[in-house]
Amino acid sequence: PQPAGRGLHRALTITMSLLRALLIAAAAATSGARTVVPQPAALTRLQRLRGGNALVATPPDGFEGAVAAGSKKAAMPADKVFRLGVFSGVHIGFGALLMLTVGGACPGLAESNPGLHKLVLGAFGLPFGLMMTLLSGAELFTGNTAMVTTAVAEGKADGGQLAKSWLVSYAGNFLGSVGLAALVAAGGTLAASGAPVATAVAKTSLSFKQAFVRGILCNWLVCMAVYMASMAKDLPGKIVAIWFPISAFIALGLEHSVANMFIVPLGILSGAAVTWKAFLLKNLLPVTLGNIVGGAALVAGAYSFAYGKLGKPVPA
Repeated sequence: PQPAGRGLHRALTITMSLLRALLIAAAAATSGARTVVPQPAALTRLQRLRGGNALVATPPDGFEGAVAAGSKKAAMPADKVFRLGVFSGVHIGFGALLMLTVGGACPGLAESNPGLHKLVLGAFGLPFGLMMTLLSGAELFTGNTAMVTTAVAEGKADGGQLAKSWLVSYAGNFLGSVGLAALVAAGGTLAASGAPVATAVAKTSLSFKQAFVRGILCNWLVCMAVYMASMAKDLPGKIVAIWFPISAFIALGLEHSVANMFIVPLGILSGAAVTWKAFLLKNLLPVTLGNIVGGAALVAGAYSFAYGKLGKPVPA
């Protein structure tokens, strides 16, 4: 293991380089715009514009945008949902691969500064996986538990469309994630790392209750990332909306079903003493159920109650 000082220096250097790259990207994206700092009154008027020059939608308008996006997803043909679901499974798998590659290469840091190690795990990997999914229009099951459910709650989609979106995107995500895990195992890029094996064992050692609750908390954050990203109207805004909630759920040790579709199979293929049955029943099942509760109830239901039909009085 590397000395604690070297591990800390390496993590900080990588983090600062990433932040610098994000700032450069944000500056490039806005370089053609006028650099006008609005006064408070002008800023208030700007924020009230519907579809104007504001870079972030107001909360009520953002909710309406989420409903429209969910309705569009609900109307998508099943074969297209499946294909885009495979893409998203691959995207999330690449994010998890980066997380294991970077975080798994800091054993000294994990021992000397576990808090900073968790920050490194969260910052590098899964945020970029969700970026690829959202910016390319791929279909992620966990995000659909909120977005499509919101459309159903507002009467813009029906239960059959909801079931199609959830089940077909889930199947596509599984195929994409497990397929990428097989490719990574065959390529041997993590053959010298114990991270996939250790992570697979840890995830399948949770109790049903622990995995279920961690799944709820995880998808609460993931769906907030998806929801907030849909409200941002420029690339830097979407990146920020995605980055913090996704890095947070990793740093907090929460459980994401689609990420686990890559991580645990990769561990099994790398020699972990974990069976496919244990993966499916002890991890994927409770985590999936928790993800549904987090997305459908705590994001879709909560914001429909705040801005939509669920919060309106029932006519006498």
